[in-house]
Amino acid sequence: MEIIPIPTETYKLGFIGAGKMAESIARGVVQSGVLPPSRIRTAHSNPDRCSAFESFGVKVFPNNNNVVEDSDVIVFSVKPQVVKDAVLSLRPLLTKKKLLVSVAAGIKLKDLQEWAGHDRFIRVMPNTPAAVGEAATVMSLGGAATKEDGELITKLFGSVGKIWTANEKLFDAITGLSGSGPAYVYLAIEALADGGVAAGLPRELALGLASQTVLGAASMATKTGKHPGQLKDEVTSPGGTTIGGVHELEKGGFRGILMNAVVAAAKRSQELSQS
Repeated sequence: MEIIPIPTETYKLGFIGAGKMAESIARGVVQSGVLPPSRIRTAHSNPDRCSAFESFGVKVFPNNNNVVEDSDVIVFSVKPQVVKDAVLSLRPLLTKKKLLVSVAAGIKLKDLQEWAGHDRFIRVMPNTPAAVGEAATVMSLGGAATKEDGELITKLFGSVGKIWTANEKLFDAITGLSGSGPAYVYLAIEALADGGVAAGLPRELALGLASQTVLGAASMATKTGKHPGQLKDEVTSPGGTTIGGVHELEKGGFRGILMNAVVAAAKRSQELSQS
């Protein structure tokens, strides 16, 4: 069957699952001007979730069948354990004319494609900073997803952060790094703030400084394009304060611990996707 291109200028975007991730993506798409809210739809029975979407102009239907029938691009943003039921229940409506997308962690393309009955599917893995427009997202294209389909999804998810394309076999490692990574950084921010308090700073000031310092350092790494080792050297003067702190981190195995955390989370992701 010939793949019919999605009409770039007029397509409608539907979300199956109206949780926080769907809301973050929908808000980003609207705020960035990629799509007007009138071309986005979802369905939910909870009045609070309905009003969250309606508050910025998204159409909320009574059920998921309505969403699929009235959408060209359908994003499955339900919890991983209910993806199979959601796809199977909608299968008669999921024709190859529609581009299907899943943001469910750990659910493989081969399963998604089997449940849907075709392989015009794209698996996307954003992380929670999508809520503030700073997601690190990776996507992998199914067998029948076209280059144009990939470009459309790049534009959509690019509205809530940065997006890369990668082979699906890398997704467990990606989960260990960008999927779980925000938690490691939150621990680092909390620990830096605690260090500030231990050194005599008021809690609020310490937390503000720690959060902004991590944000600033990450921005330096992404915007200057310099290697993080070079940026570290630029802060570290001979016999100064910073090298004293870096020395303590090295004694504690700081880098090795972070590496181990990523590998452990990647391994756990692999175990979960096989269970």
